[in-house]
Amino acid sequence: MFKNVLNLFYPKVCLGCKTFLLAKENVICTQCRHEIPLTLHHLNPENEAYKKFYGKIPVEFALAFVYFHKKGIVQELIHNLKYKGHEEIGDLVGDWCASEIAGLEFLKSITDVIPVPLHPRKLKERGYNQVTSFGKSLSKNLNINYNEQILVRSRYSKTQTKKNLLNRIEVNNESIFTVKFTSNDHHKHFLLIDDVLTTGSTLEACGKELLKIPGSKISVLCMAMSH
Repeated sequence: MFKNVLNLFYPKVCLGCKTFLLAKENVICTQCRHEIPLTLHHLNPENEAYKKFYGKIPVEFALAFVYFHKKGIVQELIHNLKYKGHEEIGDLVGDWCASEIAGLEFLKSITDVIPVPLHPRKLKERGYNQVTSFGKSLSKNLNINYNEQILVRSRYSKTQTKKNLLNRIEVNNESIFTVKFTSNDHHKHFLLIDDVLTTGSTLEACGKELLKIPGSKISVLCMAMSH
């Protein structure tokens, strides 16, 4: 009752298109959900996300869940998640993604979900890591441990969206990530997650650190991929 009254005065809007949400809609409207372009990477092990890492780092499996287009619905969602505090978007995408990939063979050996970390200064500025809600949703739905302690960002760097490809690669080759592990972490299979896959250089840098752990393997899962 109270919730219905609250919605009357402060109606919820779709975080994709800003239209008012209907009673049974959550976070995004039904139309936006139908218009979000799925990659279907999980149906093809040799997909375009996997090919991003050819000759760079060995990955067991790689996929992005949806495509990211400039001025599209996914861009609006990622912007709201990353800069507007709408962490519920990560929950939504995590639940949705988990329901699609739950039966994949590679998941059977995954031991930990590892988010690409923010530097403590960046975390303080933003107040949260934009992939945390996504990662915790995956963890809950797939029954896999969520681990945000093993990989840390040791150097602060500004947002890379305006940097060209060469500069991104140079920045991420400067070992801005550090892995902290014990013998209990040996021979694990880590699922490294991020919001948007572009060049893959950040994930490559993270992967190289995780692969310093004896016997470790990595797979990659991103919410979206630029297309």
